[in-house]
Amino acid sequence: MLTVVLSRFAAACVLAFAVGGCATVDDRGRAAAEVAAAMFSAVAGDDGAAACGVLAPETRSEVEQSHDDEPCAQAILDENLPEPGAVTGTAVYGQWAQVRFTGDTVFLAVFPDGWRVVAAGCAARADRPYDCRIQGG
Repeated sequence: MLTVVLSRFAAACVLAFAVGGCATVDDRGRAAAEVAAAMFSAVAGDDGAAACGVLAPETRSEVEQSHDDEPCAQAILDENLPEPGAVTGTAVYGQWAQVRFTGDTVFLAVFPDGWRVVAAGCAARADRPYDCRIQGG
């Protein structure tokens, strides 16, 4: 399901960029990038609770399930997420955002309380959806 969402996001972003609307880095893009960076910072500091605090509910559940129902705070630290590096780009399209780092790509969605990470540790694949280490169901 997320693969379809990410594929649709990419297609919509390309289309919107072509007409001039998707690739702007505005307050929403900065806010999304801050959430993504906060997750990586928390993981680097071994603060699994803080890292899980910025995950979307389905992503959090998937992280726990993929580690035999281990609590998210420990499971996310076991994911071996790549070192993200610096933010190289942000695209916001409606309720979705993509934050590109030098070593990773993160996808986020807007929830009532703000941006939440729906997929991280994502690598682009030619003509195929991103391959992500963590993602929601």
